[in-house]
Amino acid sequence: MALLKTSALGLKPGRRTWWLLAWLAAVGAWLSGGPGVSAQVAAAREYQIKAVFLFNFAQFVDWPPAAFPDATSPLVIGVLGDDPFKGYLDETVRGETVNNRPIVVQRFRRVEEIAACHVLFVSRSETSRLEQILAGLKDRSILTVGDDEDFARRGGMIRFVTDNNKVRLRINVNAAKAAKLTISSKLLRPAEIVTSGKDQP
Repeated sequence: MALLKTSALGLKPGRRTWWLLAWLAAVGAWLSGGPGVSAQVAAAREYQIKAVFLFNFAQFVDWPPAAFPDATSPLVIGVLGDDPFKGYLDETVRGETVNNRPIVVQRFRRVEEIAACHVLFVSRSETSRLEQILAGLKDRSILTVGDDEDFARRGGMIRFVTDNNKVRLRINVNAAKAAKLTISSKLLRPAEIVTSGKDQP
């Protein structure tokens, strides 16, 4: 199993296992780049780290066989709405595989455009339409991820929470189960588990 991709963060190649365990032990990834870092640079680093999280989600979630047309079908990571990753997501997954499946990135403007997709990041630009989007994905085995307030409690599966310069996870396990997805305990252990309703700050 491939582990946390370090090259996307500008780190020297090394033991990805150690990096991933450090990430899990810390419950999140640090965003701070030191004093004097501009807001623009900080935001770029935030989405650089979130791109690595999306890559790792693909390795710690099990999809039902029906989610893939055949044994060689790629695992698709999609972005719905405005893309905040600025190419970091493509860079992170380039050349990577999960269970011998290549990983590809696709971008969608509307939920109706989504054909094959396994991990879907829902941009903040889609906040006002989130219920409509989730309804459109009902009964499909797509891991929905977002960073907007209340994302997990509104029915999304994983929300990125920025807290004290760290990215943490808030996971709606029931939403994942309803989509026939199994999230590894290694991902659940450091996360906050929530149910539908209003997210905490």
